[in-house]
Amino acid sequence: MNRFTIQLDEIKAAYAAEPNPSLEVRLERIVRIEKMLRANEEKICKALIADFGIRHPIETQLAELQMVYQACKYARKHLKEWMKPVQVEVPLYLSSSEAWIQSQSIGVVGIISPWNYPIQLALVPAIAALAAGNRVWLKPSDRSSRTSGFLASLIQEYFHPSEFCVTTGGIEVAEQFAALAFNHLSFTGSEAIGKKVMRAAAENLTPVTLELGGKTPAIIDSTAKLQEAAASIVYGKLLNSGQTCIAPDYVLIEQNIQATFIQELQTAAQSQFSNPEELTGPIDDDQLQHWQHLVSDAVDRGAKAIPLLSNPAVGARRFEPVVLIDVSPQARVLHEEIFGPILPIVIVTDTAAAIAYVNSRPNPLALYWFGKSKKNMQRVLEETRSGGVTINDTLLHAVVESLPFGGIGASGMGACKGKAGFDAFSHAKPILEVRGLLGTSLFKGTQAAHPPYDKKTERLIRHLK
Repeated sequence: MNRFTIQLDEIKAAYAAEPNPSLEVRLERIVRIEKMLRANEEKICKALIADFGIRHPIETQLAELQMVYQACKYARKHLKEWMKPVQVEVPLYLSSSEAWIQSQSIGVVGIISPWNYPIQLALVPAIAALAAGNRVWLKPSDRSSRTSGFLASLIQEYFHPSEFCVTTGGIEVAEQFAALAFNHLSFTGSEAIGKKVMRAAAENLTPVTLELGGKTPAIIDSTAKLQEAAASIVYGKLLNSGQTCIAPDYVLIEQNIQATFIQELQTAAQSQFSNPEELTGPIDDDQLQHWQHLVSDAVDRGAKAIPLLSNPAVGARRFEPVVLIDVSPQARVLHEEIFGPILPIVIVTDTAAAIAYVNSRPNPLALYWFGKSKKNMQRVLEETRSGGVTINDTLLHAVVESLPFGGIGASGMGACKGKAGFDAFSHAKPILEVRGLLGTSLFKGTQAAHPPYDKKTERLIRHLK
């Protein structure tokens, strides 16, 4: 028995002593997360700058802190309703009985969070798990070591370790963590690591929620307003320098509007991100080299790289955001998740061709469609599969708390925010209270089906048909 197993046993013992925390206890834990962040906003922003090199505090406010505050506010507003039993219909032969579904906490939820949004993607699932009445154990990424370490110290200050605890460390710690017998395990990260997490969890039959990203397409319909589409795609692509699981990964567009669209992309990029202090840096040198290799591989195969910004190498910027055109189908950039400020453009002939291209690849975590044709929009919505969709913008479906957020197929399974997260970290317990007619034993439950079987039983079967 290692130290992690002992620690999990201690947390489970604390949960067993309070397996059904009241609404007030759950709300107080959520409020503590809010207080923790509000008291340390400036320090959190500085920790993220230390990890990324460049990370504007306003970007951190928008993409990290505000997302957590929003999750807290939504959970506080709706938690009382989520906890209520839900009455369900019973069949006619049980009409005097009553059935309902009771949401019940499940125990200890493990969360393995990533480096790209190390505050938001650690705390949003934790809020859902705490709202559901569980205890939480978090393993943040070691690639964002400064932020992860600071977050760990904050949680240790604001929470008892049997309520919400954190363990930091590298690959070996992550492997041991994933192998623990949690009651549920949530992972956000790459598909390759997601498979390892799922295999480890399977040893304990631990249910998993996986958010795995993938190659998110942006489809530009021939009816789209190119200026607006370009502005939205530039923002979605360059926020956090594309180190976002639902960043537009590539664009599908018709040949006759490609040149105009690229000009609009450059105009939008120059308008939004000309200040080098507002374009986040790569998390580390490995990430930078990944971007460089993707571009050089595409160019070596015949692609053309077009800079998005007109002030190359300004200030401390280490990588120039680019559009790639004439990209070979064999280029790595069309097969690997980019996770950076590189935007390949793929030419398609029409909506049907765009749909076929998307469907020939693994299901993405998100899909973006731009245009005015309701017919074409409906075709894309009905004939493609993705975790979520935003129409005529990017990213925004992920910030709506009332919408579930998660993947499908290779982009993940389950959801871990809002009501969907509460449900994921709860057991929907079905309950039937059997009663007889008018409070008597007449026609009560299984009574009419009890042996010995006779004509009365046969009549019952005919009636049930």
